[in-house]
Amino acid sequence: MRDMIPLIEPLIPALRRYARSLLRDRASADDLVQDCLERALSRWHQRRQDGDARAWIFAILHNLAMNRLKQTARRGPHLPLDAIGEEAFAQAAAQEDALLHRDLLGALADLPEEQRSVLLLVSVEDLSYAEVARVLDIPIGTVMSRLSRAREKLLMAMEPDAAAFARGPNLRRVK
Repeated sequence: MRDMIPLIEPLIPALRRYARSLLRDRASADDLVQDCLERALSRWHQRRQDGDARAWIFAILHNLAMNRLKQTARRGPHLPLDAIGEEAFAQAAAQEDALLHRDLLGALADLPEEQRSVLLLVSVEDLSYAEVARVLDIPIGTVMSRLSRAREKLLMAMEPDAAAFARGPNLRRVK
C-alpha cells in the first residue's frame, strides 16, 4: 500500500486532464478518474512489477473511457426526468408493431394467390376495381368477391374474435 501512493498521487492531475479531453465533461471526467483509481488500487497486485505504473494506470483510464463512450452511444445521452416532457415517454412499443407486421405478412402469404393478388392491387397499389379487372383479365364482380373473401380471411387470421361479429348473426330461414 505504501509503495503505490507515491506512484499514483502525482498522476492524478494528468489523469484528470486526459479524462476531460476524452469525455469533454468535467463531472464525468472526475467520476472516470475516481473509477480508474479504484480499479488501480484494487488490482495493484495484478500489475507487472517491472512494468511502468504510469502506463498501466493510463491504460485503465483509457479502457474505462472507451467503455463509457460506447455505453453512452448505445443508451443515448443521460437526461434528467424533469428536463424532458411527457411526450418523450408516450411512444408505442416497437416490439408489438413488429409482431403484428410479422403476423400480417404470414396471413397474407396464407391467402390463395388469386385473392392475394386482388387484395394487393386494390389495397397496396391503389387500383380501382375496374383496373384490377383489366389487369387480371377477370370480371369486376369476381374482383369484388375475391377481395371480400381475402379481407374476411385476413380479419379471421388477425383477430379471430372480431371475425365472428363481422359476419353478423347466424340466421336461418324457417318456413
